[in-house]
Amino acid sequence: MTEYTNLEKIRLEKLQRLRREGIEPYPTRAQRTHTSLEAIQTFERSEAAGGADPVRATLVGRLRSMRPMGKITFAHIEDGYGRVQLFLRQNDLGEDQLAHFTRDYDLGDFVQASGEMFRTRTGEVTLRVESFRLLSKAITPLPAAKDELVDGQVVRHAVLTDPESRYRQRYADLAVNPEVRQIFQTRAAVTRALRDFLDSRGFLEVETPILQPLYGGAAARPFITHHNQLKQDLYLRISFELYLKRLLVGNLERVYEIGRDFRNEGVDRTHNPEFTMLEFYWAYADYEQVMALTEEMVVYVADRVLGRRILTYQGQEIDLNPPWRRLRMRDGLLEKTGIDIDAHPTAESLAQAMRQLNLQVDPKAPRGKLIDSLVGDFLEPTLLQPTFIYEYPRDITPLAKSIPGSPHLVERFEAFMAGFELCNAFTELNDPLDQEARFIEMGRAYAADDEERHPMDEDYLRAMRYGMPPNGGFGMGIDRLVMLFTDSANIREVILFPHLREREE
Repeated sequence: MTEYTNLEKIRLEKLQRLRREGIEPYPTRAQRTHTSLEAIQTFERSEAAGGADPVRATLVGRLRSMRPMGKITFAHIEDGYGRVQLFLRQNDLGEDQLAHFTRDYDLGDFVQASGEMFRTRTGEVTLRVESFRLLSKAITPLPAAKDELVDGQVVRHAVLTDPESRYRQRYADLAVNPEVRQIFQTRAAVTRALRDFLDSRGFLEVETPILQPLYGGAAARPFITHHNQLKQDLYLRISFELYLKRLLVGNLERVYEIGRDFRNEGVDRTHNPEFTMLEFYWAYADYEQVMALTEEMVVYVADRVLGRRILTYQGQEIDLNPPWRRLRMRDGLLEKTGIDIDAHPTAESLAQAMRQLNLQVDPKAPRGKLIDSLVGDFLEPTLLQPTFIYEYPRDITPLAKSIPGSPHLVERFEAFMAGFELCNAFTELNDPLDQEARFIEMGRAYAADDEERHPMDEDYLRAMRYGMPPNGGFGMGIDRLVMLFTDSANIREVILFPHLREREE
């Protein structure tokens, strides 16, 4: 049974009193003629035209502030489009109705108010209330409050600033922090712009299975579930890749998907176990063409969503204008660590060079994984401006084509900016014999519990044997792109309901 706080008990008493008086605190119907923004804009247009036609409106929203001043009360309500001031006067409403409002209504309640729009002496467009009613009684007060001095009077506003409370109670966070609502409006705009960009270039949006009998397409540990009727273990997908490339075999030449991936991995400022990915596959293209399209796509989204190509992220200016810097992985690591990875063709040799830098080295790690750790520790954090790192080790990229003349390297790039990875792309391997050999090689080189290990996918190999066109593939975390576009330091800021540890009581 719910245990109520003292403040909640006071509000429950109000609710019960309203019902005794015949007032339903949760009525079935609401009326609205204008949003807050529409009402203000309509009044301003009428005012500019001379104000001959009064603007009458019925508005709805959450009560965000209340300032009783004897025979008048000022309040603000907020809907999904903005905030508008209410002016309640005893001469208009009567003594009992004004007392009813100030006594029985609380911050957080949803209300409906009707009247005529006007501009106060301080210049604020306001609704002069002629009638009002309760739409939904808030039993739990909005989290915390702060006092603000307005026209010499103290006004209370609900606020919520503690990050963990904001993530755990996103509904309250959205209710009291309009800047948070703006983040998720921006997120929706980013996703729309990505779809528009790809649709306009002939890509077909598709859907692939979330529950998969075999995971693949990325280096990550999966979540496992079980289908009772089929008596079969299934995996939540870690990537769309292997299913999307099957569609290329079926002669769908340009396909993409935007959806959720799930990886049973650590949580930090750029990782969440459940996240949103964009992947596309483009027949007859290679990673250089995908590189050019990546620049074009990110700039298109910035133009559409932000109206600018130069961002400020955590105090640093980032210029998205193409061309982005191209940096060979070997050259970048040589500059930052002094280690020439080409001079260390074995894991043992590279591990010894890393130990000379006083680095902790996993003695069982393959060479490619050691190189990847060097990139993550020394190169990635330094890449503020958009940069393509290219030419990756073959043994950590089993699904990409080798570089002609350099069989130990593959045609792969990752784009970095603001010190973290934004996207990953290959010239995709379409040789089924080579692909099968790489799956076998990965099985030998990596321990059974190593997240870099890629399982053998016989059905994918069967699809490849029917003939797969050469193609370029791409994957980008939409959450991270939204982080950049909203200047959010943590991925949890841009996910409505991020995963958190259970709270310890």
